[in-house]
Amino acid sequence: MALRRQFDLLLDDRQFLDEFGLPWEAIVDGSQWVLVHEFPTHGGYNHPAVTAAVRLEAGYPNAELHMVYFFPALARKDGRPIGAANAMQQLDGKQYQRWSRHRTPQNPWVIGRDNLGSHILLIEDWLAREFEKCPAA
Repeated sequence: MALRRQFDLLLDDRQFLDEFGLPWEAIVDGSQWVLVHEFPTHGGYNHPAVTAAVRLEAGYPNAELHMVYFFPALARKDGRPIGAANAMQQLDGKQYQRWSRHRTPQNPWVIGRDNLGSHILLIEDWLAREFEKCPAA
């Protein structure tokens, strides 16, 4: 797969993605998007790995990143619904599943500390916590 680099990422973001070790792309599709391929879901889901997409908001890194978009769409193997994950987003010629997830007052976006890397670590946490709030039957 030829990995696209349609815009330049910040040095810290590029270094994080390279060290994270998964194939990634930086594309423009209406907005700037980072696609992380082969993103592991760590079991419990219908796909062991997906592409995770993050939209870089205007003003980033001073503007907070939020949400994640997955392709293909995730479902729990136990059939329980995933909250706030029903909307779909057309991106790069595919339908991505939007997970509406946001930081909390206890874990706010901190300018100068948070970046794409901290957001990706939060995505890993969201995937795991889905089973903590509603354990598999």
